[in-house]
Amino acid sequence: MATQRRTVDYLLEQATGAGTVSTRPMFGEYGVYVDGKMIGSICDDQLYVKPTASGRLHAEPVAEAPPYPGAKPHLLIEADRWDDAEWLGDLLRFTAAELPVPKPRKSKRGT
Repeated sequence: MATQRRTVDYLLEQATGAGTVSTRPMFGEYGVYVDGKMIGSICDDQLYVKPTASGRLHAEPVAEAPPYPGAKPHLLIEADRWDDAEWLGDLLRFTAAELPVPKPRKSKRGT
């Protein structure tokens, strides 16, 4: 089951306190980014956040599950917790703060 656009729009609306939050379509689902860092994904209308120490502490109690077959387990954030915009924004911001800055991509064009 693919993620519905309204789920993505709602999560983006709720997460405004986290910084610059965006999504990108990925393999029929969505990657979630905060200030340019990929912090998780939305798959099958569920939010998965990369596990970090402060994110896990903030989200307790929280289950872990892989967002797709073969993926490492992520924090599975239950839909009933999305309604608390301040809590969700904090979770995404805490997670992004612990993740490394993405490496710049090399150009595919020869120079």
